[in-house]
Amino acid sequence: MASSLDRQIEQLRNCQPISEQQVKDLCLKAREILVEEANIQWIDSPVTICGDIHGQFWDLLELFRVGGECPDTNYLFLGDYVDRGFYSVETFLLLLALKVRYPDRMTLIRGNHESRQITQVYGFYDECMKKYGSASVWRHCSEVFDYMSLGAVVDGRVFCVHGGLSPNVNSLDQIRLIDRKQEVPHDGAMCDLLWSDPDDIEGWGLSPRGAGYLFGADVVKQFVHANNLDLIARAHQLVMEGHKLMFDEKIVTVWSAPNYCYRCGNVASILELDENLNSNYQTFEAAAQQDARGIPAKSTSLQYFL
Repeated sequence: MASSLDRQIEQLRNCQPISEQQVKDLCLKAREILVEEANIQWIDSPVTICGDIHGQFWDLLELFRVGGECPDTNYLFLGDYVDRGFYSVETFLLLLALKVRYPDRMTLIRGNHESRQITQVYGFYDECMKKYGSASVWRHCSEVFDYMSLGAVVDGRVFCVHGGLSPNVNSLDQIRLIDRKQEVPHDGAMCDLLWSDPDDIEGWGLSPRGAGYLFGADVVKQFVHANNLDLIARAHQLVMEGHKLMFDEKIVTVWSAPNYCYRCGNVASILELDENLNSNYQTFEAAAQQDARGIPAKSTSLQYFL
């Protein structure tokens, strides 16, 4: 098994899609692993935390160059593997193959783009159709999305989630009770964890995204205290400097897609936590090996800025 999987990993690393049958088999194996994982995966430090990738395949390889290869480095990715970039297929399948090959060294949690509805609008569905001529690869991957954890906790002290907090969730224990094996709902706790954003407000506010909430420093302070946490690490929002600490350094946004949408000009970063949970942010720029086609003809509208 390992040798054929290693061959697939090598193929995907060269940005070559694997066959439809191989995708199906890989997705089945991934589901077998993910179904055993909790809604909140408990992981040990040291670990390197990564934000949104959005199909920017060459930048993912740059991330591995900067952060170290898996399994030498223990990785936690915070979701949004697909949509917007040119290579959602290769990006997601490479991460999935690494998950199956090294299940204890690669943690993949769900982002708001790991959803049937969103991927039909923002590129992943169209890319699967173009590269495979049918929707079956998209369907296999979408089923994997439903099995992904909603968050992770490092050493019991750092809560990692794609979006943010929810007015329906006061404790990590409440997240453990969510039935996660479903399409991302339009509201409720599961939706909020994947869609919400911190903001300079008090309490809770309406999100301009149309899903999830905005939440202020008081909400973060209360949640961190109640759950005995040091930090909340999340992704979901473009940060021009690659990462952004807020609210007395109780919450950080990590963004790992440099020059987002091939035109935003931002740098990216990853967060390395050592065995004592000390933070080190590694910043990197877009890979030199970009796609010659430039910006996709179909406009990836930036007004929906996820």
